[in-house]
Amino acid sequence: MFRIARHSSPTFRRTPPRRLLAATAALLLLSVTGAALPHSVAAATEPSDGGSTAVAPASPQVPAGVTAGVAVFDRQTGTFTEQLAPAATFRSASVVKLLIALDFLWNRSPDTLPAADRTRLDAMLRSSQDAAASHYWSAYGGSAIVGRMVTRLGLTDTAPPPAGYEGYWGYTAMSARDTVKTYRYILESAPAPVRSFVMDRLRQSTRCASDSFDQHFGIAGAFDRPWAVKQGWSGRYAQGNCGPAGAAAARGTDVPGPASPATGGASVDLSRPALHTTGTVGAGDRSIVAVLTLHPDGTSYGKAYTDLGRLTRSLNVPGGTAPKGKWYGTWGQDVAVRAAPVVGDNLLTRLPAGVEVLVGCQKKGQQVSVPPYTNDWWAYLPQYGGYVTNIYLSHPDNQLPDVPLCTNPK
Repeated sequence: MFRIARHSSPTFRRTPPRRLLAATAALLLLSVTGAALPHSVAAATEPSDGGSTAVAPASPQVPAGVTAGVAVFDRQTGTFTEQLAPAATFRSASVVKLLIALDFLWNRSPDTLPAADRTRLDAMLRSSQDAAASHYWSAYGGSAIVGRMVTRLGLTDTAPPPAGYEGYWGYTAMSARDTVKTYRYILESAPAPVRSFVMDRLRQSTRCASDSFDQHFGIAGAFDRPWAVKQGWSGRYAQGNCGPAGAAAARGTDVPGPASPATGGASVDLSRPALHTTGTVGAGDRSIVAVLTLHPDGTSYGKAYTDLGRLTRSLNVPGGTAPKGKWYGTWGQDVAVRAAPVVGDNLLTRLPAGVEVLVGCQKKGQQVSVPPYTNDWWAYLPQYGGYVTNIYLSHPDNQLPDVPLCTNPK
């Protein structure tokens, strides 16, 4: 979490007390987000450089408190460039939807599917729709789906949900190396129509998932396209607020967890918040990336999103290119991203609370007041295609010192 000082005069060059931020943020309800907003946040992050080919440290940089399983496979050389606890098992959350889709398509051609199945699979793979996964789980054998795919793909760490949780497909155990093996099957062994059907939908991943969570974290934030992703999240996060409506949606069936960890055929933590990013990066799907993570109890979605992003950006991913810009922390809840640097009927989406964002450029726009702060500078977020007022970026000056001016007329 981050704390921020925003000022229009020298009087407020230091961050005010947290109580003052909470008490004065009510103006944001009307002028910036249209939703109940901010709680203040802790110390600001330092921006990091972007815009170069992704070259990483010698080992993955795992944020404090995070448990991670990592595997990065370079298909061009046939070698792993990163492995960190690659056999460790995690509850898969929505990553298991890859296995559910492959099982359904095993003896079927995507070209001959009924329209209803094409619609379900499209929503399940692009927008991580839970209802679609639950349909196939119920109709085609539940845990037997996992058993079939373990045999077919030669998976070594994957196991069905533990006893007592057979209906929770998201509690399927998976490892980073089995996730890589699953993608290798899709890319190298699956029938061409199946490969195209699945990968095309992962390349078209929607920013807002069906349950209104912003799912363009990890791979989708760390690298420029081309990439394809299947993400996963599970835990007691606040409900999603992604999209123009900014409305919270019902939790998916893989999200609720028991009060304490449970174990089944594989020892899998079902309690701590999970956030996973998996997919391919680079031309020709050069690298397969699997980053599975667990976070401390009580971790916010924005904090987990940020920590997973930092871990993913630290990886050696051949073919991956880091996006241009500077990374900044944010504060506040439901902060609006707008199509132009003005307040009005132009809402694109809302940021997860406290998330780190990539700033591409900045420009002056409508003056926004959140007492004691007043600011007319806005930051352009290229990965969202819109602007946020600089008030909510973790830097003590109105204008960011290391971010260029926007040259586009928008």
